[in-house]
Amino acid sequence: MQRLIRILLPIVILAGGALGFRMLIVKEEAPRGYDRPKRVLKTEVIELERQDFQTMVQTQGEVRPLNDAILTAEVSGKVHAISDSLHDGSFFEAGEILLEIAKEDFETEVIAAEASLSRALAEFAQEETKSKQARLNWNDLGYEEEPNELVLRLPQLREAEANVKAAEAALERAKRNLDRTQVRAPFAGRILSRLVSVGQTVSPNTELATMFNTDHVEVRLPIAARDLSFLHLPESIQDKPVTVELRDALSPDSSAQWTAEIIGTEGALDPDSRELFAIARVRDPFSREAASDEARPPLRIGQPVVASIPGRILNDVHLIPRQAVRQLTFIYLVDPVTLTLERREIQPVWSDQEQLVLADPTLADGSLLATSKLVYAPNLSKVEILPSSEEATDQEDPPSSKLSGEKPKPSAPSGT
Repeated sequence: MQRLIRILLPIVILAGGALGFRMLIVKEEAPRGYDRPKRVLKTEVIELERQDFQTMVQTQGEVRPLNDAILTAEVSGKVHAISDSLHDGSFFEAGEILLEIAKEDFETEVIAAEASLSRALAEFAQEETKSKQARLNWNDLGYEEEPNELVLRLPQLREAEANVKAAEAALERAKRNLDRTQVRAPFAGRILSRLVSVGQTVSPNTELATMFNTDHVEVRLPIAARDLSFLHLPESIQDKPVTVELRDALSPDSSAQWTAEIIGTEGALDPDSRELFAIARVRDPFSREAASDEARPPLRIGQPVVASIPGRILNDVHLIPRQAVRQLTFIYLVDPVTLTLERREIQPVWSDQEQLVLADPTLADGSLLATSKLVYAPNLSKVEILPSSEEATDQEDPPSSKLSGEKPKPSAPSGT
């Protein structure tokens, strides 16, 4: 008997546990004849209307000089003086003297060249006189034939004339070297960095400073392959440039803008990114030519900028806010009669950070687009249209109460 109890006891315990677990998981059944209320979704809507849309391609690049150069000396010598314009960041004008090399030795060379020219002129004058005298002597002797060049001393005269020309060339070279002791700016620009000091000995290949032109600067703007079909970029100097607006990429909240012109594109796609680089040029980036009331912040070399390039206009399209798009390719439309949702897949022809552009002929004007975030929204679900945020604000704060300073009265809740 005890043995039978030991066998049946575990079986009874297991059966009782299974029965209790089954009773715990049984769902409570609704009373017969009772319908569970259906959930009504609430959403704000906007009315869609066809319109024309100006595409804008956003890109960014870095400012670089249009012309940059390394200033070098043309003669050897010791640096005697440096202009105040030859300092890092200083502006200079075309032809301005930036640096002077000691010129005493070059002045001596000019004097020596002038003396050599004087001797050559004297020798030429003597040979010219001797040549004329030789002809007179020949005629006085009664010779009827023409004398040869040796009799008239023409070789000596030509040599003396050549010596004069060589002395003149030497004098011109000495004067040029003397003038080159004053190193002048090749164009109007700005010093990027100075590489020389007073007292330093320089040679014709010594780098004195790096500089860049301030009349214009350039920006290389990468254009993605998918955006090229929306743009008409100039390919040659005969094509009309495209005007773009540049903004500071380091300070997005800054209101500073610079107007640039795309004058052309590079001849090939970038091998790594497969992008085409457009070349934008900005005139007077440092506002040196502008009036004081029209001056803009300087556009510095190396500054990153954001560019907005106007593209072609898309006609008769619908604009969809990004917050109204679900799962990247779906939107919800609200039937104004039945107040039900219709899920629709979309294929945008253009998109940016704020909106998508649709060219769907089946999407009628006046369609209501659900804009609120819907966590779970089956197709044909019932919805309640909420007033927009702006309308709710107007209802809470009517203009009369704002002007009078009175507190607005609470509005009655709307029925569903």
